[in-house]
Amino acid sequence: MKNETIHLSSLSIGYAGKSNTKVVATGIEAGINSGELTCLLGANGVGKSTLLRTLSAFQPKLSGKILIQGKDISDYTDSELSTIISVVLTEKCDVRNMTVDELVGLGRSPYTGFWGSLNVDDREIVKHSIEMVKAEGLTHRMVHTLSDGERQKVMIAKALAQETPVIFLDEPTAFLDFPSKVEMMQLLHRLSRETGKTIFLSTHDLELALQITDKIWLMDKTNGLMIGTPEDLSLNGSLSNFFARKGIVFDRETGLFRVDNIHTSELRLVGHGQKYSMARKALQRNGILAGRSVESSFFIETGELKNTEYIIHPSEDESINVASIEEMLEVVEKYFKTFGENNNVGDNDF
Repeated sequence: MKNETIHLSSLSIGYAGKSNTKVVATGIEAGINSGELTCLLGANGVGKSTLLRTLSAFQPKLSGKILIQGKDISDYTDSELSTIISVVLTEKCDVRNMTVDELVGLGRSPYTGFWGSLNVDDREIVKHSIEMVKAEGLTHRMVHTLSDGERQKVMIAKALAQETPVIFLDEPTAFLDFPSKVEMMQLLHRLSRETGKTIFLSTHDLELALQITDKIWLMDKTNGLMIGTPEDLSLNGSLSNFFARKGIVFDRETGLFRVDNIHTSELRLVGHGQKYSMARKALQRNGILAGRSVESSFFIETGELKNTEYIIHPSEDESINVASIEEMLEVVEKYFKTFGENNNVGDNDF
């Protein structure tokens, strides 16, 4: 069962100065559950980093409450917080002359005392933490020889070795190539399930967040903080409104964002599945609004995936079969060059 680990009440965040106070966000009411991967999204400058630093106790809140496991964050000592919260930062860990298992072992520092000597139990926890991120092959590698993706895995293993119920991550995919971004997000999602920990991260990787995370926090200067599953935020229009800017459109049919191409024509596209999605994408890229809800006498059937053909119907009594999307686009382009936006074409006109 998922429990609320973190609760925010009437929270205001920002920067208190001697002469004036800069308020970044105010009136935040929210909760973060254990066993879930939660992503914080928002435009640059909206206050994501400020919120994350405040939740991590790196800077004080202006007002309100941050309850972690039922206790206000200001009532924890630094020593206690080190056993409650672990943080993985954006900055690359530039460490030399240290092996991976030695770095992960630093996660045990809240428990090892001043000299930092690891006992048998500590070493077993370090070993298990490395195994959990599937980095066993890196154990004896020098940290400075690791790739960005490998280094980030090791930093997460270090956070796991700290054995905190809460893990905060600031842009964990920032320096990674796309396959590594996907692997990292999948890893964090898996860890939230397997460990029951509360994992909360900020990210700019919108598409991945919509596909992988359990909860989305949309932070916006105008509308404040909107929270929900990616699906609920899609259905209630929050995502559409949040990114309602020139050049970006939230596609409710796919649940993802796409580039908003200017549409000069439209046609009905019939079908489903991968062939339908790819045909629709190609047509929209070429300035043609296509979909099942469009009314036009000229229409295209995508058919079943096992059938490679696309069936184009320029008129009620005529059809043209093509074997690829490239050929389909050629036929469609010829059609619109000939007839423009007028879809009422006679039987022998095309």
